[in-house]
Amino acid sequence: MDQYVGLDVSQKLTAICVIDQDGKQLWRGNCATSPASIAAVLQQRAPRLQRAGMETGPLAVWLYHGLRRLGVPIDCIHARHAHAALASQLNKTDTNDAHGIAQLTRTGWYRPVEIKSMASHEVRLLLRARHKLVGLRTAMYNQIRGTLKTFGVVLAAGKGLTFEQLVLSQTPRSSLIQHVIHALLDTWRHLNLQIRDFDKAIARLANTSHVCRRLMTVPGVGSLTAVAFASAVDDPARFKRLQDIGPYLGLTPKKYQSGDVDRQGSISKTGGPMTRQLLFEAASILITRLKKECALRQWALELASRCGLRKATVATARKLATVLLTLWRQDKDFVPGSA
Repeated sequence: MDQYVGLDVSQKLTAICVIDQDGKQLWRGNCATSPASIAAVLQQRAPRLQRAGMETGPLAVWLYHGLRRLGVPIDCIHARHAHAALASQLNKTDTNDAHGIAQLTRTGWYRPVEIKSMASHEVRLLLRARHKLVGLRTAMYNQIRGTLKTFGVVLAAGKGLTFEQLVLSQTPRSSLIQHVIHALLDTWRHLNLQIRDFDKAIARLANTSHVCRRLMTVPGVGSLTAVAFASAVDDPARFKRLQDIGPYLGLTPKKYQSGDVDRQGSISKTGGPMTRQLLFEAASILITRLKKECALRQWALELASRCGLRKATVATARKLATVLLTLWRQDKDFVPGSA
């Protein structure tokens, strides 16, 4: 008789529930949260395992790839979908959640989450670290400017070396103020160096990747956007239609329809915000800065004249995502005359 398993994962222990094809519970228990421990328990307690399921979470990528390598047929279920199925339970416990996930796995009333490769996650780690440092640098920049305003010093606009020179020349001569400002400025300089190192690493990744070099032939798309898009997609074959990339990146409008009410909202903003933001910036560069003739830019300008720059930029970002996926699938460079 076929068997199905639900896993409720926590940092130290994982609750396991084994059921048969009729939904009858055969065994439940706990084991250490590691691929080897879970696989050993399943080999003993579920020898006729057809499918196991677990929710998305911080440890999901590691467990998924580890269990797959050990031959465990496991699916990852989006936590939002799992919550909808488990919310009807009267008592929420790890054991009950594992049982609910097992029943969900048995019925197949879910769509498995595509788990990216570990190589893709390594690249995403680099991108996320850079994104975090950029945020810290901006916070430090604002902290320095805000602190000086307290003492009547309003710095003129400027970044980089200009900002540094302004701070050094206009900081009040008080030893305490200078001590604090110089410490903040040293942190700001160090963040700049770290971001520069990350930018060089990302540029090297882009230049050594055949896919990223293809993507960078699109106007407005640099090494950062190309690497972010490639790591977000990971495998272009998992999208059945080119149009699916827009919803995946959260670049399509939300819709609410009930009875006589039918309205369309702002974009859903699902998926990774970093890739979506970079595509939006690339679209903005394409519309406002590109000087060369390009059918894609002409399309965006005509759209902007009808619905405004903001909406046109979002639509262009969605269009860029479709174009990038097309080039990746067809293994072709961008042709400026095409849109």
